[in-house]
Amino acid sequence: MGKARWIAAAAAGTAAVAAAAYYLNERNSEKPEYDLLIEEGRFALRAYPAMMVAETVQEGQRETALGNGFRVLADYIFARSRPGRKIPMTSPVLSDRAADEAGWRTRFVMPRRLGKAKLPEPAPGVTLVEQPPRKIAAIRFSGNAEDEALAAHEADLREWMAANSLEPAGAVEYAFYNSPFIPGPLRRNEVLIPVA
Repeated sequence: MGKARWIAAAAAGTAAVAAAAYYLNERNSEKPEYDLLIEEGRFALRAYPAMMVAETVQEGQRETALGNGFRVLADYIFARSRPGRKIPMTSPVLSDRAADEAGWRTRFVMPRRLGKAKLPEPAPGVTLVEQPPRKIAAIRFSGNAEDEALAAHEADLREWMAANSLEPAGAVEYAFYNSPFIPGPLRRNEVLIPVA
């Protein structure tokens, strides 16, 4: 094997190890607690308690707005846009259409141990909001979360909800558990719909 192949193999091995370490770190990040009410394969009905979220609204297409929103919220939690300590990263990153339909809202769930009084003052463009308790219908899938895939999984979830007599109580939301560095087959994504 030539020197170039050895270098390429070493680089690929290093990238694989780094991706695996990143993946394990993401798997161990704090996630919202919930009570599982129904589970059928990829589908679930969950009851979430109240939770604190940091959110921002950005204009543009979904992926662009999500990327910009992620950066704004990451600057807040990692203390780049404000003084003070960092806030631990949680997952998933949540995304949905803004209420006025003019942009997309991105949300980070704040760690359970940090109520609003313990959180740093938000930077401009970031709002702290207490999400009330709610029931959520969810469908889980792996791969890249492109618009076509999200639409197809939303249609499947709405069909499952109808079969289980579950009435929607809000707009569709998306949950992304992994960074873009994680290969598609290892990614966890969800389509979420609040339930009455």
